[in-house]
Amino acid sequence: MGINMSIINELSEYITLGMRSYLEQAHDQDWIEHKSHPDYDLWFIQSGSVKVTIDGFEHTAVPGDVVFFYPDLPYIASTNEDLCQFIYIHFDFGIGEQQRILGEFQLPGIVPGDLIREEAALFTKAYRRLKQGSGTPGNQLYLKACLLAVIAKILELHGQGAYTGKFLHGRTSGKSEGSLGVLQDVFQYVDANLHRSVRMNELAAVVGVSEKYFISYFKKTVGITPGQYISQIKMNRARDYLYTKKYTIQQIAGFLGYPDPFTFSKAFKKYYNVPPSKFE
Repeated sequence: MGINMSIINELSEYITLGMRSYLEQAHDQDWIEHKSHPDYDLWFIQSGSVKVTIDGFEHTAVPGDVVFFYPDLPYIASTNEDLCQFIYIHFDFGIGEQQRILGEFQLPGIVPGDLIREEAALFTKAYRRLKQGSGTPGNQLYLKACLLAVIAKILELHGQGAYTGKFLHGRTSGKSEGSLGVLQDVFQYVDANLHRSVRMNELAAVVGVSEKYFISYFKKTVGITPGQYISQIKMNRARDYLYTKKYTIQQIAGFLGYPDPFTFSKAFKKYYNVPPSKFE
């Protein structure tokens, strides 16, 4: 899995998912739609088939498939069948203040149903339950959880090399505020130097910019400050070390660049609300 994909895993606690509109539509063979969307868009194909044309290339989605559109991606959609049905949902997916973080990944395209069957079925079931209007509290939250599962699965498939979207033909969408790729060496540098205290001017030097510009660019691109990022990575690693039950608290403090076990324990408790000695 590439460093850019792993950054989403490292910062999963900062992920924000905002659902916009969602609806089920049915269209006959006279349907033709020329459009682009201002946000991310997923179509869950229920019946019939949908033909999507982008940049002159035709793509066909069949029942079970999930179609992934990026913001401002023009397309033409139609069907050759008597009837096609799909559920669509518009959403934003970001980290911190950065609402669109997927722009550099080749995700727009048709995700084959056999790769995402379980997650798509969960989402469809949650949508139907919500639309029944039973009034049960939590239905909307459950739909959001199911949508997150779908997106997480698509990201996992992409990270494993099992799925690459075909809509962009290898280009990036260019719609993100900054480029995670520019920071790739910074992420690797932090990971290789967790055993000591890393200064901001070191990180700025990795990408060859001033410290002030680096901090601003990092926050705009990642959604949190470099200092918050380093703390997050250290806490993620501390959790992983504790789970193995192989190391003492003093050893873990040393691995992560803390001057003594007390300082480490204090930082850990502040983050997880429990001291490392009681963490399970």
